[in-house]
Amino acid sequence: MLDLHRLRLLRELKHRGTLAAVAEALSYSPSSISQQLSVLEKEAGVPLLEPVGRRVRLTAQAEILVAHTEAVLERLERAEAELAASLEGIAGVLRVGAFQTAALTLVPDALTRLRDAHPRLRIEITQREPESALPALLARDFDLVITEEYPGGPGPRPAGVEYAELGEDEIRLAVPAGTAVPAGTAVPAGIPGAGLRSLAGGAWVMEPEGTASRRWATRLCREAGFEPDVRFESTDLLLHLRLVEHGHAAALLPGLVWAGRPPTVPVVRLPAGHRVRRLFTAARRGGGGHPAVRAFRTALAAGFTDRSRGPGE
Repeated sequence: MLDLHRLRLLRELKHRGTLAAVAEALSYSPSSISQQLSVLEKEAGVPLLEPVGRRVRLTAQAEILVAHTEAVLERLERAEAELAASLEGIAGVLRVGAFQTAALTLVPDALTRLRDAHPRLRIEITQREPESALPALLARDFDLVITEEYPGGPGPRPAGVEYAELGEDEIRLAVPAGTAVPAGTAVPAGIPGAGLRSLAGGAWVMEPEGTASRRWATRLCREAGFEPDVRFESTDLLLHLRLVEHGHAAALLPGLVWAGRPPTVPVVRLPAGHRVRRLFTAARRGGGGHPAVRAFRTALAAGFTDRSRGPGE
């Protein structure tokens, strides 16, 4: 009989990549993890790991075991959700990963609603960008994450994750005061990206290379006919806003940065089809029915409409 605990260690190795990462996440020593996986190899009767340089990778047979482990864990997620739903009230711990603007604007209101409605529910929030939050969700570091998709560039959706759409957040071109851009809209009829193109020679602040936001922003500028001069990089959108306010750069900022308040810098609408990012919550498959997950999703949705209302022209 295969041991579920050891199967979970194998699954952790699949998602975390190294024995050291598994050991750190689970508070074991690497040697202990290695010993447990050696026992699992004996139980399975086939090699599960093979060396690749200083690391190891899963064999084809190990991948088969991980796939079945995922199915078992999904059933256990559903069992935990049904068990929790059978009880009166919502209690326990819910671990949530949220990117910056959601953490700043949506999460505090949701926490207030849940504190009043479910005082026995403990919610732990970690600010985490979607690129690392979704793998952490699969690795069971979170129970729910808030994630995003940019126009024209939907990210990968792992098979073990179920999504619920939260809403849309309009992104606008934010420029230093006094910057000359086409009035009213960045998209005069038949001239896509005209407002962006007027800033071709100026400085920009964007998120770092490799992020979905950076790929989208770079593609948008290239479609407008220029390569952006990115002088400042940061995942902190409040820093982006400060640089625009002080006249150092232009930026592409989502409506949640202002959280429904009037903008502090001139803003211009982007081309149709390029201006809206979509926000989602994501849970492991089978875990979306947990009462705590449902309650948090409901609390987020309750405050989203007002908070996501973009700044005026």
